[in-house]
Amino acid sequence: MRCPLCRVLIAVTLLCNALLLYYTWHLQFRSNVRQGTLPALVPGITVIVREFRTFEHGLSDLNQSFLRSRPSLHLLIASDALPYPPAPGLRILKLHPSPDQPSFASRLESYIHTRLVALVPDGTALNPPDLLDRMARGLRDAPPGIRIVAAAAGLPLQCLHLNVSLKEWTASYKPATAGESCGAVSGNAVLLLRSRDLFELPFPLARPLQRAIFIQASLRGWGVQIVEGVTFPCTPFPATDHGRWKAEQAERQEEAKTMRALGVRLLRGLDGGERWFGCSKETPRCFGTVVGETPEYLYEGRWTPPCCLRALRATARHVIKVLEANGVRYWLEGGSLLGAARNADIIPWDYDVDLGIYLEDVTLCAELRGAQGGSLVDADGYVWERAVEGDFFRVQYSQTNHLHVDLWPFYPRDGVMTRDSWTGHPQDVEFPERFLQPLQTVNFAGGTAQVPNNYHQLLRLKFGEKAIEEPEYPNPALLRLRGR
Repeated sequence: MRCPLCRVLIAVTLLCNALLLYYTWHLQFRSNVRQGTLPALVPGITVIVREFRTFEHGLSDLNQSFLRSRPSLHLLIASDALPYPPAPGLRILKLHPSPDQPSFASRLESYIHTRLVALVPDGTALNPPDLLDRMARGLRDAPPGIRIVAAAAGLPLQCLHLNVSLKEWTASYKPATAGESCGAVSGNAVLLLRSRDLFELPFPLARPLQRAIFIQASLRGWGVQIVEGVTFPCTPFPATDHGRWKAEQAERQEEAKTMRALGVRLLRGLDGGERWFGCSKETPRCFGTVVGETPEYLYEGRWTPPCCLRALRATARHVIKVLEANGVRYWLEGGSLLGAARNADIIPWDYDVDLGIYLEDVTLCAELRGAQGGSLVDADGYVWERAVEGDFFRVQYSQTNHLHVDLWPFYPRDGVMTRDSWTGHPQDVEFPERFLQPLQTVNFAGGTAQVPNNYHQLLRLKFGEKAIEEPEYPNPALLRLRGR
């Protein structure tokens, strides 16, 4: 009787010790995750499959291919939601937090314990079995600055140069020159990088995965290298026409969401065109009410989003076209004239366009006459109205998007151009009418516009002697242009 009881007690003691050890390790691990100090990573590669569609995929075949070739491989399916219908035998990393789970349950660090991680697209096969090892050697032997290596999954890859300017909200791609390291690759690829590098990225598994990874890598100065002679067999998924259509729709939405999260409003050069992710006629502009002539984005070290500049250019060209068609004398005013003098365009941090007009010409234009009595929406969706801030007109990009052109009515008095409403800006002053007799034409905002004659002299009169050569933000008392 005593021996069986002893065995039970020993078994219970061992179980309690094991549970205590596990509990202690778990608490320490959670503490490390919270503090950002993880245990040492072990040799090996964790494979993560992120690029797949829950409605049509080849995850089971991929899982079997990799684990058949490398049974000890760590393979995770990273998804915002569980694949449906369920695919048995898959280890799921659910990225979307669940309210009944601890915060670390959706963190990569809780699942990746190897030194390297491979990001593998759906439909990929591990054949021959040493492909990942060859990539690992390529990363180990890569020149300084190379933090990601890429191998083709199916068709060959193209090396791309990538320049990301957060100040201008833009990512620009072009083919890399001979001997130049890649900033990105074009084509379906397997990517291999160090796990700690992946942990450093704020959006490590955002989709589209390659685009998001390369933009974040570029901002850190990380290079990308294609591993020659390594190609993974790959069967494209989804395989049906309907599945591909659904995948394209989903990718467009994911791309827009990710680019906005990354602070990118314009992709240039990818697939030979431009992709915009900012405001439009149907959406509000990208920034709120401007206080102290200093838009919110300037405090973030950024300039006007390119979508807003595009809308301002379109509005300026439209207004100029209407004014010219009706014989209204106008000219570029204030900062818009300054931008024309510097680079024939809107100043890259400006948030509106200013035009001066002759007050007596207002009656020549139906849109301006209509604006005097309220708000007028023209045939192209632009909104003409009398501004509430003073005695001037405003033309908005649309009823939803309030990017605008301001029209300031001037009239001559004793040979001096004056007006009845002033803003209090230092450069907002009267000036001799001779600068408008005659007007001249310059390139501006992708079109042409009329400007005062001797406008460089007029700009020095309004802004100071070196205003053209030495750019400055509109209100230096609040914020000065960096480097000055």
